[in-house]
Amino acid sequence: QEKLVESGGGLVQPGGSLKLSCATSGFNFDIYAMGWFRRAPGKASELVAAISSNADNSYYIDAVKGRFTITRDNDLNTLYLEMNDLRAEDTALYACAESRGAFVSLAPHSYGAWGQGTQVTVTA
Repeated sequence: QEKLVESGGGLVQPGGSLKLSCATSGFNFDIYAMGWFRRAPGKASELVAAISSNADNSYYIDAVKGRFTITRDNDLNTLYLEMNDLRAEDTALYACAESRGAFVSLAPHSYGAWGQGTQVTVTA
């Protein structure tokens, strides 16, 4: 059974940084692409970043390009999201998800297993 557990969220001031982690188990992490989604209050969930199974390709929404970096450690079965220059509009519940394929996918329905999420709050 797939298990994804996020950590690293918290309260940070604008301009600050956080690094989220997603520890996984129960599936072959190294053959699946992974993604980070976020859901802000009153808004729909959105894919923030995604990375292919071997990390040779990644995707970011325009709002986080140049500020967020998605990486993975296939030896540790762990996904990361480094977030810099955080803004109030980045406040959301961030969740990692396992794609059903090896390549980056932008379609939410292509992600099969999800974590519970970790809250990121950016406020002065």
